[in-house]
Amino acid sequence: MGVVTSINAVTLHTTDMGLSIAFYVAMGFRISFGDPDASFTTVTSGDCFVNLWLVESDDEVNHSWGRIIFHVDNVDILYQKAIKAGLEPRHPPRDAPWGERVFPINDPMGHDLSFAKTLTT
Repeated sequence: MGVVTSINAVTLHTTDMGLSIAFYVAMGFRISFGDPDASFTTVTSGDCFVNLWLVESDDEVNHSWGRIIFHVDNVDILYQKAIKAGLEPRHPPRDAPWGERVFPINDPMGHDLSFAKTLTT
């Protein structure tokens, strides 16, 4: 058929690998390749991969690229996990008019992320 059915991975720039890894681990990801001292690390959650690519300066981090939306099994539990880890979501989970429960958060490099679950009726 030739139809794209999902995104397997995204690659994001970081100027601080350790800080970025700590953020994603706090959000439920695990390291599947690399480490805080590596120039390239992959963190994984389910079938979703985030590649972190170390760059020299903040000028190389593209902050105006858009948003990544991760679908999760329980938005409220993940939100509480983020709060307990000392992270700062932009607002608590909300039921959005487009049919998802969602909360937004920025990673340490300013990448715009949302964690969502489709609402069932």
